[in-house]
Amino acid sequence: MSSNFQLTLFILLMSNLLLAQKTTDPDNQSEELGKVRWLRNYDDVMTLAKKENKDVLILFQEVPGCSTCRNYGHNVLSHPLIVEAIENSFVPLAIFNNKGGKDAQILRKYNEPSWNNPVIRIVNSHGDDVVNRIGNDYSALRLCKSIQQALIAKGQIVPEYINLLEQELLGTNPNKAYYKMSCFWTGEKELGKLPAVLNTESGFINHSEVVEVTYNPKEMTKAALDAYAKSNDMGLIDNKQSFIPSPKDVHYYLQQTKFIYLPLTELQKTKINSALGNGQPTKHFLSPKQQKWLKKIKKNSEVLFNTDFTKAWTKKNKELETI
Repeated sequence: MSSNFQLTLFILLMSNLLLAQKTTDPDNQSEELGKVRWLRNYDDVMTLAKKENKDVLILFQEVPGCSTCRNYGHNVLSHPLIVEAIENSFVPLAIFNNKGGKDAQILRKYNEPSWNNPVIRIVNSHGDDVVNRIGNDYSALRLCKSIQQALIAKGQIVPEYINLLEQELLGTNPNKAYYKMSCFWTGEKELGKLPAVLNTESGFINHSEVVEVTYNPKEMTKAALDAYAKSNDMGLIDNKQSFIPSPKDVHYYLQQTKFIYLPLTELQKTKINSALGNGQPTKHFLSPKQQKWLKKIKKNSEVLFNTDFTKAWTKKNKELETI
């Protein structure tokens, strides 16, 4: 190994170490910051953005802050997939709007008010906005859409896990429909691949094998869903009758794989199960961290298939810390 290479490697390691020391700690930071690992120095962030060819996602936040600020940190900036999207696709920067010094300088630079509710701006490495400023909208959906828009504006492909997150956030008032078929494993794989379908669940109604379909009515009408089901030899069942789930058969194809050891959203489960049943690729449905976890799964890993997504995510993080 040449001395020049050793020196380059040493400088790289030291720069990464210094950068890590300048980030916030998701496990020991104010609730207003959520679970994102934020950088705090504007100049360092712009240098890093140029080096990595990334845009910068700036959170202007009151820390400590009012209930709106705390709720945004707890409900939006702590969602595991939003954290993934921010940390992997952008350089995250937090500016406290109730502090002096360098924070106050950046507030003035962007003409942001002090002691204000959360504001998000996505800027390029020159500090210019690439999408509209997010203010007075504290929803996860708005942030997700802005992330998508910024990636598209940069000429990048939006990762599928971010698109799935948007679908789930859009499907806040879903409808349900019930279809009977000769085999509900087949029913789940065929119905689950429809873009409007948010979840499928195998079960029984009057001893018939049935799939309960949760779907977004704004993306697909009931008539269109019925027509699709009929074309796949499925019959419509009155949804007022008693549906009895069959846990061992729900997402059957997924349950036969090591995906059961991963924290997955309901939509991820549905799409992965359908893809497995149809012999299609699956890993693109996962975030970068989920893909890493999939490679590290061991036989003694905890089954997380039926665990709440956020709780499962926390458990998986803790499990790997002990390895």
